[in-house]
Amino acid sequence: MKRNRHAGIFAVVNGSMIITGFLSILALLLLIFSISGILTSLRPEYRISSDSVHSVTNHFSGKMLFSLMASENHNFFQAMPEGKPETGITTQILKMSANISLDDPRSLLGRELPGFSIFDSEILLAGEGTNYTNMPIESSPPEELITKGTEASLKNVDGLENNERQEPKAPAVTTNGRKVVQIYHTHNRESFLPYLKGVTNPDLAMHSKINITRLGERLVEDFQERGIGASVDKTDITGNLKKRGLSYSKSYKESRAVIETVMASNKDVEYIIDIHRDAQRKKVTTTQINGKSYAKIVFVIGGKNPNAEKNYSLASKLHKEIQKKYPGLSRGIIKYNSARNNSVYNQDLTGNALLLEVGGVDNTFEEMYLSVDAFADVFSEYYFDAKEVGNTSGNAEPQ
Repeated sequence: MKRNRHAGIFAVVNGSMIITGFLSILALLLLIFSISGILTSLRPEYRISSDSVHSVTNHFSGKMLFSLMASENHNFFQAMPEGKPETGITTQILKMSANISLDDPRSLLGRELPGFSIFDSEILLAGEGTNYTNMPIESSPPEELITKGTEASLKNVDGLENNERQEPKAPAVTTNGRKVVQIYHTHNRESFLPYLKGVTNPDLAMHSKINITRLGERLVEDFQERGIGASVDKTDITGNLKKRGLSYSKSYKESRAVIETVMASNKDVEYIIDIHRDAQRKKVTTTQINGKSYAKIVFVIGGKNPNAEKNYSLASKLHKEIQKKYPGLSRGIIKYNSARNNSVYNQDLTGNALLLEVGGVDNTFEEMYLSVDAFADVFSEYYFDAKEVGNTSGNAEPQ
C-alpha cells in the first residue's frame, strides 16, 4: 500500500510540472509575439536597428539565396542568366562572416596591420592590367603646403597656351543651348610633375595655375564640338580651405556646396563630372593606342552613397564603350567604402554622377587631352543614344 501511494504522489507531481512548463512556454511565446508586434508597429525613426545586421543583409542578395537553393537542386542553375556562379556559397559566407575575400589577399591583413585599412577598396570592373597592386592613390599634400601657400616654379609650360584647334564642323544634333553637363574639380590644384621644377614627390604635385582644371576646360570644348552643352566650375576649393582654416580632408564638403549651388541655378544639369588625377606613376597611368600615348582613365564610385548602383551602371556602360573604341584606355571601376575616406564624393546628389581619375602625376597634358577627347567621344554617343531610346521630347534636337 505504501508503495502504491508513493507512486500516485509521483504521478501528480510530474503532471503539475508538465502543465507549469507548458503554460510558461505559452506565456513566453505570447510575450515574444507581443513585443515583436509593438516593435514593428513603431514609426521608422523609433525602431531599433543594427548597422551590422543591415550591412550583412545588403551583401546577402537575392542571387545568393537562389544560389543556395541551387546548391541543393542543380536544376535551379539553368534558370540563372549567368549559369552556375564562379564563387560558391561557402566563399560568400566566409566573406560576410569574416570579411575575408579569397579574391583579395589584402582582406587577410586589413584588420591586423595598423594603417592597412585605408586601402579598403574594391575593383568592381577591372580594365586591362588593373589589379589590387596598382589601385589608384589619392595624394594627400602636407597641411603646411596648403597653409603656407608656397608653390614650385613652373617648367615646360611655354607651349601649353598654343593649343589651337581646328574649326569644328557643326554637330548634327545638339542639346539646343541647354548645358546638361556640369564639370568641377574637388581637388582643383592637383598638378603634374613634368611642369613643376624640382618636385619629385607626388604628394607635392600641387599648383594654383597649372593643374587639373585644364582638363575640365578641354572637356567642355570637346562636348560643345559634339553638340552637348556643358560648363566647368573652376572654384579654387583648396584656396577656400586655406582661407577658412580647414584641412584638405574637407575638400568634398567644400565642393559639395559649390556643385549644389550650380545645380540649383541650372535645372538643365543632367550629369555632374568631378575630374581628378591619380598619384600612381606613369607605367600604371599610361597606355599606347594607335602609336599615341594616352593617359589612362579610372572611374571611382563612392560606396557610402545611396546612388552607388546607379553611378556604377553609368560608369560600366561608359567603360565598356571606351574599351571597344579605345582598348586599354580605361583602368576600370573602383569602389571606395572606407570609414577613413569620404566614400560619397557628392555622388548622392544624382545617379548620373561621375568621378574620373585622368592620368597620373607623371602624365603630360598632351597625353591627358587625348584621353579627355576619347572620353568625350564615347560619352556624347552614349548621351544621344540614350536620348533617342528614351524619346525625351526634344532634349536633344537636330541642327
